[in-house]
Amino acid sequence: MTEMLSAAALAQAVRAGHLSPADVAERCAETIRAREVEVRAFASLDLDGLLAAARKTGPGGVPLAKTALAGLPVGVKDILDTVDFPTERGSKLYAGYRPATDAAIVRMTARAGGLVAGKTVTTEFAFMQPSATRNPRRTTHTPGGSSAGSAAAVAAGMLPITIGTQTGGSIIRPASYCGVTGYKPSFKLLPVLGLKPFSWSLDTIGLFGAHVADIAFAAGALTGRDFALDGEIAAPRIALVKTPRAHLAAEDAHAALESAAHAAARAGAHVTAIDLPEAVEAGDGAQAVVQGFEAALAFADEWDRHRDQLSPTLSTYLEGAARITPEQYDAARRVARRSRHALADLFADYDALLTFSVTGEAPEGLGSTGSPAFNRLWTLSGAPCVNVVGLTGATGLPIGVQVVGRFGRDRQALEVAQFLERAIAAN
Repeated sequence: MTEMLSAAALAQAVRAGHLSPADVAERCAETIRAREVEVRAFASLDLDGLLAAARKTGPGGVPLAKTALAGLPVGVKDILDTVDFPTERGSKLYAGYRPATDAAIVRMTARAGGLVAGKTVTTEFAFMQPSATRNPRRTTHTPGGSSAGSAAAVAAGMLPITIGTQTGGSIIRPASYCGVTGYKPSFKLLPVLGLKPFSWSLDTIGLFGAHVADIAFAAGALTGRDFALDGEIAAPRIALVKTPRAHLAAEDAHAALESAAHAAARAGAHVTAIDLPEAVEAGDGAQAVVQGFEAALAFADEWDRHRDQLSPTLSTYLEGAARITPEQYDAARRVARRSRHALADLFADYDALLTFSVTGEAPEGLGSTGSPAFNRLWTLSGAPCVNVVGLTGATGLPIGVQVVGRFGRDRQALEVAQFLERAIAAN
């Protein structure tokens, strides 16, 4: 298994003069050349362009080493618009499509001194139809979806940072399956302008990296916020939450969650097992209604004009989604609002929740991207979520655990995630 790249460590080495941006770009290019044929993480790629850009100055003539991202290569999920690369959205409908403008997050990356190496594979329109990407941990198993290429590129050591999206579970799930850190920020922390929408109330842009410190570094560099994780944090108050869907988790997923909780407690955290208030839990059912109703409108043109070019997976879904009435949608939005408020009240007593990331190890075979059963509620909540690495399942594949923070308190969520990551490593 290729060693993953630490974005924070690479940026520090570049700034100290131990490496140049060209050195980092060449290392990424070398790994991509060695592993891409097997992993298939990229929808489009320009290694020559990456290497050339790494030898130039950054935005405004500033040396790349002095920019926020220090000239690090970045991968962008192919559901986000890019001028310099095709934006095909995992669909033959958009084969060769070249947008006139970059998505906002792509411009933010460039302004911060990040170098876009290529577009990472997405499932069709970021839904459930499996992609060509393989799981670098074991290529006979799914990498998850829909941000398959973004998670796989980090896991394979191809890139230090990649950008993904989540509407149901498309960051946390592939992060767990591929054994990388996945971060779904608070809703709208990263702008979705230039994203092909699936559900405008749920679509969230997030990041993949090797470890929590790498995600915090990248999030701070992109947003200009202080996400630096500099020192020790006070022992956090953690609520262990299994949800009524706990029966869907395999034995090794239960074991991973219990192991994480015990490690956190041994490290000094105050861990309390709780049941979610009914008002919070009701949001899980509302998520499906909100997503379906909005998807039926977001894909109205593709459905009306080109439905024969959509996969059976997406076509069947949209056909059912079209039957959701405005009254059902409005009722679901009211449930969602009450769920968010009740969750905010819960954080009066806890710094973070600890729960399942996934139902288990990455499923064998490539016919499914896995279940978002333990992600939907938290996407609807808009809360920041982090997949924390360091645990494995029955066959040795990764199983992550999920830290859920309070809306708008992303730095605190990242601090708790790093506390847990260290506790697991020390266990």
